Amino acid sequence: MKLLVTGGSGFIGSNFIRYMLEKHENLSVLNVDKLTYAALGDNLKDVKIRYPGRYSFFHGDISDDSKMYMVFGKEDFDYVVNFAAESHVDNSILDPSNFIDSNIKGIVNLLENLNDSNSRFLQVSTDEVYGSIGKDGKSWTEDNPLDPRSPYSISKGAADFFVRYYKDNYNIDAIITRCCNNYGPFQHPEKLIPRFITNLIDNKKVPLMGEGENIREWIHVLDHCTALEKVLLNGEPEIYNIGTGIEKTNREITDILLNHFGFGEDMIERIDHRKAHDFRYSVDFNKIKELGWKPLINFNSGIESTIEWYKNNEEWWRPLKESSEK
Repeated sequence: MKLLVTGGSGFIGSNFIRYMLEKHENLSVLNVDKLTYAALGDNLKDVKIRYPGRYSFFHGDISDDSKMYMVFGKEDFDYVVNFAAESHVDNSILDPSNFIDSNIKGIVNLLENLNDSNSRFLQVSTDEVYGSIGKDGKSWTEDNPLDPRSPYSISKGAADFFVRYYKDNYNIDAIITRCCNNYGPFQHPEKLIPRFITNLIDNKKVPLMGEGENIREWIHVLDHCTALEKVLLNGEPEIYNIGTGIEKTNREITDILLNHFGFGEDMIERIDHRKAHDFRYSVDFNKIKELGWKPLINFNSGIESTIEWYKNNEEWWRPLKESSEK
């Protein structure tokens, strides 16, 4: 079984590659990544050692047609999973151009190269394409109209539409997943949970927007990986939401982390809300549950293990944090 993963050196992609190689002994993986600031070769250095002959890496950008032609010209793949994307909302507001290149042009280039293959294709999207809902609003189903509010989510929504276009008109066997917020090992310290954890390790205040009333649904990255495996191997060429029902305000997340480290309210630095800061994300994931999937990682134990990972892997995150704060 041959698997091509694009963007596999990032947070979710690297966890997915590691999980799939551990789970499937007959699987070989080619990882294609351009290695941006958020995607590091070090994320998979253990994989290179543990799975010789089953894991390989190709340095390339999915928006580079010549590189993708080289990849797809080498061999046929049973499965192609695309994680490659720019994903930081603040960065998308400052400069949307990279998001257009990676998240729209890149996906079109991938789909063009898939035209002549029999690969099953999985586009890893985001719940942010649905927009924002109120505190008591119903969770989004896969049939909800898209209403993205930031250049990041707009670009991901556009990618979803291109996937559906190629699926309907060129018979590509394509699946789209839209997952809630992830946390876990190897997440860049620019994101909320690892940023707060690493700040508190250094006895620094945590930057909380407003009163932290915004609500997010959270999933441990390994539960996300099992969901992706389930739809890749057993799903229909359709859209699947991936969620847990675990919704927390940003203030609740802050208090959980402060309590773990023994800090109080004085360690909170309140900052202004940024533009395009949606109030709440929440997905209805009954459709994927019908395939036999459910999340298994308890939020409290997941957060505890994540904190311990950052405590024990300072050499991984500190250079990233120092670079992002310059």
